[in-house]
Amino acid sequence: MKNITIRDRAFTPFISYDKIEVRIRELARRVNEDYADREPLFLAILNGSFMFAADLFKYLDISCAISFVKLASYKGTTSTGTVVSLIGLDESLKNRDVIVLEDIVDTGKTLSNLLPSIEEHNPASLQVMTLLNKPDARTHEVQVDYVGFDIPNKFIIGYGLDYDGLARNLRDIYQLME
Repeated sequence: MKNITIRDRAFTPFISYDKIEVRIRELARRVNEDYADREPLFLAILNGSFMFAADLFKYLDISCAISFVKLASYKGTTSTGTVVSLIGLDESLKNRDVIVLEDIVDTGKTLSNLLPSIEEHNPASLQVMTLLNKPDARTHEVQVDYVGFDIPNKFIIGYGLDYDGLARNLRDIYQLME
């Protein structure tokens, strides 16, 4: 892995795809054990979680389903502070075990807006899984049940995460150089 430039910003390698894949297998193993006799519905938050969701599903052995919700709270490298729902939920969540899939939990703003709306649908259970967790960036209290990696409060791209829509296609994760 080498440094890259996206538009006007330089990024340095942070987490390799090999490490990501190993951690996703571990998360899948835990979910396979925790939900062995249940059929959870995974609710993946687009756009960022699409690669994480796809790779996770390759290692799930349980009976499960997936649906997608599109939310937005970032512009450039900073959170706008406003969560905008772009695509609604079409699945019935009543009495379903729901696992929300996020690419990254930083401020917690997105989940603090999303989780209460999911709870209104009376799921049997509700848990959150994120590939990346930035506890030092948290401004809203949210519980994250499955965490791939705890990371520092730095801007990152790759593996589904973007900078103004670019770099989602990168296999590895890169950190903004300052």
